Amino acid sequence: MNNSVLQLRDIHKTYNAGRPNAVCVLEGVNLELAAGETCALVAPSGAGKSTLLHIAGLLDLPDRGSILLNGAEIATKNDAQRTTLRRRDIGFVYQFHHLLPEFSAIENIVLPQLADGTSDAKARKRASDLLDMVGLSHRANNRPSQLSGGEQQRVAFCRALANNPQVLLADEPTGNLDQATSDHVFDVLMQVVRDTGLTALIATHNPEMVKRMDRAVHLSNHSLIPA
Repeated sequence: MNNSVLQLRDIHKTYNAGRPNAVCVLEGVNLELAAGETCALVAPSGAGKSTLLHIAGLLDLPDRGSILLNGAEIATKNDAQRTTLRRRDIGFVYQFHHLLPEFSAIENIVLPQLADGTSDAKARKRASDLLDMVGLSHRANNRPSQLSGGEQQRVAFCRALANNPQVLLADEPTGNLDQATSDHVFDVLMQVVRDTGLTALIATHNPEMVKRMDRAVHLSNHSLIPA
């Protein structure tokens, strides 16, 4: 792909390598995501999809292989450089929202911006705009404990988008919600992804969600194949 944003090339990952209890998780994984593309990552529990997402997002490093962002190798960056890349270019959404309980919804979205050097005024404006985008302006000053599960996850989406990342990585982002809430939250997620032109890799077991993405890949026997 000439307009590829994220590329994984020949990714290998084994835990406890060289020991009797060694577990091979990824073996020769290749994936290329274009600008604005949504891709579903489909795999049974324990197959290694979280490991793959963590490697794609520089939360973990492969034993072998390359990770490229806009054509530039990023896996070989040092810790500080990888932290900066994660903060600025990669957004994460997990099955559980992981919001900071002592801060309001808007503060949870402001904090990652302040960490990146954004002024408080600009950070609050960005956070307010994001909450408006997901229909939660009226809940800006509520703490997570005062929000429903679906509302908490929408705030988590906003936090992931706070620093205008190029790539969104989501690990079963609606897996902890009931079906009706899950459908609504996924509708919001897809609308935001489309509106912002994000490149998104989303792990899900939900076949209806898979159908709504541009394509899908299946993690099987440690490698990726078209789903």
